[in-house]
Formats: sequence, C-alpha cells, structure tokens
Amino acid sequence: MNVALLVVAFVLSLFAGRLVQLQTIEAGTYTEQAMRQRLHKIELPAIRGDITDAQGHPLAMTVEARAITADPSLIKAEKRQSIVNALAPTLDLDPAALMQKISKPDTRFVYLAHGVPPDQARLITSWDFPGIGTLPEYRREYPNDSLAASVIGFVNDTGKGAAGLESSLDGMLAGRAGWQRVEISLDGQHIPMGEDQKRPSEPGRGVRLTLERDLQFKAQEAIEKQVEASGAKSGSVIVMDPRTGELLAMASAPGFDPNEYTKSDKDLWGSPLVQEAFEPGSTGKVVTAAAVMEKGGVTPQTPYTVPDKMKKYDVVFRDSHPHPTERLTFAGVLATSSNVGTIMASESIGQQELYQTLRDFGFGRKTGLPLPGETPGLLKPPAQWSGTDRYPIAFGQTVSVNAVQMASVYATIANGGVRVAPTLVAGTVGEDDAFTPSPAPDRRRVISERTARQISDMLEGVTTDEGTAPKAQIKGYRVAGKTGTAEVVNPRCGCYDGGGYTASFAGFAPADDPQLVVQVVLQNPKRGSHYGGDAAAPVFKDVMSFALKSEKIPPTGSRPPIIQIHARD
Repeated sequence: MNVALLVVAFVLSLFAGRLVQLQTIEAGTYTEQAMRQRLHKIELPAIRGDITDAQGHPLAMTVEARAITADPSLIKAEKRQSIVNALAPTLDLDPAALMQKISKPDTRFVYLAHGVPPDQARLITSWDFPGIGTLPEYRREYPNDSLAASVIGFVNDTGKGAAGLESSLDGMLAGRAGWQRVEISLDGQHIPMGEDQKRPSEPGRGVRLTLERDLQFKAQEAIEKQVEASGAKSGSVIVMDPRTGELLAMASAPGFDPNEYTKSDKDLWGSPLVQEAFEPGSTGKVVTAAAVMEKGGVTPQTPYTVPDKMKKYDVVFRDSHPHPTERLTFAGVLATSSNVGTIMASESIGQQELYQTLRDFGFGRKTGLPLPGETPGLLKPPAQWSGTDRYPIAFGQTVSVNAVQMASVYATIANGGVRVAPTLVAGTVGEDDAFTPSPAPDRRRVISERTARQISDMLEGVTTDEGTAPKAQIKGYRVAGKTGTAEVVNPRCGCYDGGGYTASFAGFAPADDPQLVVQVVLQNPKRGSHYGGDAAAPVFKDVMSFALKSEKIPPTGSRPPIIQIHARD
C-alpha cells in the first residue's frame, strides 16, 4: 500500500508540475498561440469617391458588393473538387489557382474573389459549402459604359485605379481602408464576447469634372461614326470653353468598356487625347500667323506672290495642290492654307521669335491635366534646328503636339489672346456632399487682343466657299477655324513616304463672340478624302451644332467680315 501510495503521489506530482508549467511558466506562450489561431484581421474597405460630370451625373460610382472568402481548415479534401467545379465558372476564376487557395490546411482565412454582385454572392452561400463565406465590400461601376472611358479609366480587380483619372487621382478617390480583428471559433463562427479591435475606414473624396455628359455622348458618337466611315486608325474630339479653359467633352475612338476592361485591347486603356503626339499640320499655321503679325509687321492685307512650290537650300516645299502662281493677301494665304505663302510670311521674323511664340501658345509644355502619361510633344530649341527646319515648322510639321495642346491654341485666339490653362477637374466633393472648387487656372496674355481679333477674322475666311473648309459652316452662326492635313512619318524609313495623314479641323463659334472651341483629329483616314476640310470639318459641324444648341447660345447677330483673299496690284 505504501509503495502504491508513493507511486500515485509521484504521478500526481508530475501532473501538478506540468499544470504549473502550462498555467504559469509557459502560460503566455500558449495563450499567444491560441490567440493567433482564433484571431483574424479583416479589412474594412473604404467607399471610393464617385466621379461625376459637371451636373453631378455619375460617370464612375461605387456600389455594394461582396468578397468571397474561404477557411481552408474547414474544407475536407474530398470536398475541394466539387467546390472548385462550382465556384470557378461562377466567379470566372482559374480552377488551378482556386484549388491551391482552398488547399492550405494551416490557413484559416483567404480571399477568393472581390467585387462580387450581391445576388451572385447569395447564390454561392445557398450552396452551403463548408468553409466558404462572404464579407461586405464595394465594387466600381461605370453606368455609361464606354462614355469618356479614356478619361475616366477603371479600377482593377484589386481595387486600385489602373488607368485614367481612376489611376492619377487614386489617392484622393480611394480613401483609407480600415480593419477589424475578431476571434473565430473552430467551426468558423465569430465569438461574440471575444477579442474585437477596429479601425474604421475613411471614405474617399468624390471628383466633379467639367465634362458635360450629353455633349460628351454626342462627341463620342460623332467621332466613332467618322472613324468607322473613313477607316481611320483613331480619332478624337475636344470641346472647350475658351473663357474658362473648361473641357466640356473629351472623346476618342476606338474606346473600351471599363466595366469589362479585360475584354478589350490594353492599347486602348490610355488617354490618347494627351498621350498621343501628332504633327498639327496647317492647324499650326495660326501660331506662325500670330508671330509674324505681332513681331514681323505682317497684316491681313500684306500681299504675297505665291507659286505652288518653293526651293530652300536643297529641299523643295509644296502646297497641297498644284496651282498657277497667285497673288494672295496674308489672309488669303491662311484661307487657302498655302504652305509656300506661310513660309514667305515666316521669313519676316527670326527663328527665336517663331520658337518663343510656339512656346507661349503651349507647344513643348504639358497641359498639366491630371491624366497619366501626358506627352509634352516635340519642339526643339532653335539651336537644334537644321538649316531648313524653320520652314516646315512654320506650316505645322517637324513639331508635334497632343490634342489638348492644339485645342488650347485655338481657345487662346478665341479668348482675345489670353491663354487659360485647360481644366478638367471642377472640384471635389466630401463625405458631407460639400463641394470644394479647384484653384482657378493660370491665365496669361500670349498675343494682343487686336492680333487675336484679326486672326479670328482671317479664320472666318477658311470656312467660306473660297477657303478650305466650307463644310464647317453652320447656318445662322459665324464660324472661324482652320483645316490641317499633315503627313505622318513612316517609322520604317524615317520619312513621310507611305506614312499616311493626320486630318484635323479646329475652330470656334460664334466667331464674333467665341464661347465654344471644337477640335477634331483623325489619324490616317483610308476611305474617302484624307484632307481635314473633308474628313474632319463635317464632324466639327455636327458636334459644334449640337453644342451651340445644348448650351443655348443664340445665333450670331452680326455680319461676317469681308475677307480679301486675292491681293490687288
């Protein structure tokens, strides 16, 4: 009996010692391990701010969604394949990757999918798979499908802005995600009285744009139609208020649907209105006109004897069409878009004066719009010009711009010579719907009001029957504008041979009181005429006519100026 009692006492002492070890000496270690097994950190997503047009119509909005989650420790091996077979096609997931996620026995929590519509999440939970659950979150929706997609961009499946304003303004729109730590039992249930720590999320700010939805729709419809009809590689339309710099429409084609961005070509995800540089061609002649009238003493009536070609050093420069030698005024040179006449006028100023005027109008400078990947275009300083560069630069070649830069040139002329920086973001909207306007854009006088008025009058001559763009005329309104037909450099030879054309038209109305600027650009139209007056001017007329009506701008009440095309001897 004594021996038995001693053995029992010895065994009990071992148990007691082990209990002391577990509950006192090593208690902290085991408590920490147990807590790690039960404790899970859940992200509390922030509500992303909306992007709206100038009237508050949503262009990008955040809607309720669900995240599909899994607790692999609760999923038996024999059930995994049936779960994969059901979830992979429903959520459009890779079956192999899904199987890998739910086959981690040492993991209690993994995300399987984000942004799942609530009705789809309810279907999944109705299947009652062990270890499969949902959490509330949000997803991005674009209610107008492809409208302004190249400007708005999209949010990818990780919740990050991946293109357009969604990318460049991601920090403002996204807000700050929160988190919550909760204790989960062995069967996957939330322990009500367990550990619960929380940091609330902070919603993002909304962004209100200067774009107008209906005008954007019209511009996009018009350019898509013309790109298809002409077989062009691409096209764009910009509508701008020259007085404020506000961009009212920024349309490009072809486009994509940001709701289904993965189904479109990645090359379409950018913002070609600021990312693509092109030679402006004859639309750039207005800058030369401004330079020679401000600094070279040239007037609209200055006469020139203009042949259809001219040799400078070893290079022959030609007009777009052969013609007999003409006696033209400078207004006539601009109206008929003569390259040779423009070269003649440009010789009244030096290279530095031409370069500085181009810079003043915004060539070689980014516009500063909050869109990713903007190109400043190409404008070399005179020290890098070759002996003949100044001549093609004068008529819009050997330099390049993006579409917004060129629209801004015409807005400057329409605004009496004062350049107002292009503006896309009108302001931001906080959680309490309080609107905070953006800072006023920079304003800077580029040319005198008198010169701007004279150029405007000359540009009205372009849209007459004697000019290059009678197809831009709008009944009841005085229209000023300029055609452009620029050769495109062929990358295979570094020359213009076989590179195609850029057809463009930029103008404003009413010419006597300019309130709207519209610019149209078509890259390499293949069907029909490739000239700006034929390919781009009709799109200008279509969009400008709609814009004048939608903005309730009354018809012109004054007579157009009499433009003297031919010089009198």
